[in-house]
Amino acid sequence: MSTKVIAGKTVQVNEEGYMTNPAEWTREIAVEIAKEEGIIELTPAHWKIVEFARDKALSNGGAAPTLRTITSNAGVTTKELFTLFPKGPGKKVARIAGLTKPEGCV
Repeated sequence: MSTKVIAGKTVQVNEEGYMTNPAEWTREIAVEIAKEEGIIELTPAHWKIVEFARDKALSNGGAAPTLRTITSNAGVTTKELFTLFPKGPGKKVARIAGLTKPEGCV
């Protein structure tokens, strides 16, 4: 494991840059990671998905939710999810939410 300073806080990350300790996550960290992912501003629609992913993961042993889980339970369509988090929404949501990479993502 290595560490990285995000939004002024040192956090543990894996070799792909995903946080390994969800308890270190803050909303400020999410904003900075979103910028790294090319999302300039997290709107209420973004936060709804990020918060859903965190809640789901924390109640599910820490595993980031899949795209199907998000679209089936968070009140967002696949098209909307790809619009909010272009080019790999599952991975982007997980990174921004301070979670590990979802299973099945390459």
